[in-house]
Amino acid sequence: MKSCPTCQRVFPDNSGFCPFDGARLTSASMAPPVATGGDPLIGGTLGGNYEIRRLVADGGMGRVYQGIDRARKDRVAIKVLHPDVAKDEVARARFQREYEISASLPHDHIIEVYDFQQDAERGMWFLSMEFLEGEELRSHLERDATLKPARLVRLFAQMAIGLDEAHRRSFVHRDLKPENIFLCGTRDGDQVKVLDFGSVRVNKGDFKKLTAMGTTIGTAYYMAPEQASGSQNLDGRADVFACGAIAYECLTGKRPFDGPNGPQVLMGILMNDPELPGSVMAKKGVEIPPGVDDAVERALAKKPDIRTKTVGAFATELGRGFGLEGDYLQWAKTSLAELETRITEAHAKAMAGAPAPVGGAMDDVFKATAAPAHDAPAARIEWPTEEAAKPAGRPAWLVPAILAASVVALAVAGFLLKG
Repeated sequence: MKSCPTCQRVFPDNSGFCPFDGARLTSASMAPPVATGGDPLIGGTLGGNYEIRRLVADGGMGRVYQGIDRARKDRVAIKVLHPDVAKDEVARARFQREYEISASLPHDHIIEVYDFQQDAERGMWFLSMEFLEGEELRSHLERDATLKPARLVRLFAQMAIGLDEAHRRSFVHRDLKPENIFLCGTRDGDQVKVLDFGSVRVNKGDFKKLTAMGTTIGTAYYMAPEQASGSQNLDGRADVFACGAIAYECLTGKRPFDGPNGPQVLMGILMNDPELPGSVMAKKGVEIPPGVDDAVERALAKKPDIRTKTVGAFATELGRGFGLEGDYLQWAKTSLAELETRITEAHAKAMAGAPAPVGGAMDDVFKATAAPAHDAPAARIEWPTEEAAKPAGRPAWLVPAILAASVVALAVAGFLLKG
């Protein structure tokens, strides 16, 4: 096995040069690692089998490295828990559950996790998983603000394949966001992978619950109302809401619910309805079809009973909103170029003989340059679980005002206690 000293990719022994950057290949064990700030793991091994080559990402829970799996003779991503995090029994249990659930699901559109163990010498807990080439959806949105229609449809069609299967097995992701959606570039378009099942909720009896009653897990901007309120009745429709919020951001360049801190974002999710994407973009001279607005609005319904039932149904409604025929299973396998052609033809057909649209042509959709969005910290706030009854004879505004004040007070108290 040989390795490129520049990009750290691995190749068969009979290879001579890296086709990506032209560097001469060397024995994988001889290729110098990429040093990063004196990190003691880089250049070493974990589990006796994994060579650590370079740092890829650093987060609150742990670090992700690019490494080489000697047994597989291939590159892998290695996710290592920070030592202080690993002391928390629940954090370790979630880490192990990420491995168990990810390993059990089909991997066309969900990242494959290979191994979970504790390094005998260093005592560190780590996962090894497939190494993906591409970028997070968040990186794309920070650069380009939005996604064009065909790419958006293909993205949610592929996500639906992975998530609907997870939901059929009673797994709720609970932390869907652009950072956990990875775009692997291929000749036909993105190959989408859903990442990080570390916050997963399991709605079946053979898994121990790891979340205390009345608390919330996830990222504030994309939480369903029932998730934000700490409800124990949480199912795949919470992930549908998150998909609706992500689609809204991909369409407009802004999140549907925003605010300076977690509590205010969650209060907006519980009490406010966002302006429809079509209305947002019409102000910028860009047209979004009414059917797309309808699909996003149903996915963001406050009550789960009236929300779109599955991610697949949402993906299908989204595509049909752009004039496509068929369903998400077909579009997930259709090339990006073909989807672009079909959407353009559908738009032209719909506009034939119709009044001139308010915005620009469909080819100009999603070219707005909204300010880049940045993620808010995950919120763990206790919320009231019962609605306050409206007393007879009191002003209509009184109960919502009391509820809003209570929400803010609870949120502040929760943050102070955590500090």
